Amino acid sequence: MTRPAPGISSGAQSFNWLVKRFAEGTAGVIAAIAVSADGLLIAMSDDMERASADRLAAIASATLGLANGVSESYPLGPPDKVIIELEHGYLLVCTMSIGCSLGVLASKPASLGTVAYEMAMFSNRASTVLTPQLIEELKDMVGL
Repeated sequence: MTRPAPGISSGAQSFNWLVKRFAEGTAGVIAAIAVSADGLLIAMSDDMERASADRLAAIASATLGLANGVSESYPLGPPDKVIIELEHGYLLVCTMSIGCSLGVLASKPASLGTVAYEMAMFSNRASTVLTPQLIEELKDMVGL
């Protein structure tokens, strides 16, 4: 069992653990990240390198920004989830709270319905604990 890092709140440790567990426990998920509203990485699954996670955070943030642009231009409502189909997999992005989103890479054989459902469940649980203070702490923690 790993020991808690000094100076990091239990909420931040729990959130990171939840993101890692989501990626490991959801069939077809290759990697998962959490991104703040300003596009900064706040949590990532274990199997990602930091540079790759930062790049995916920027892509996820931009993707959600484009979807919000559509929402502002057409009376279709705010985006719930954005799905990009690639040759060998998918990128899924959804909002978790006012200041955070979840980005997921999934393999092509993954059940999109299952992954989307699990993302929604994760987002609902996470939105109750993602305060602006916790998001700031997570940004600082990932920057270490």
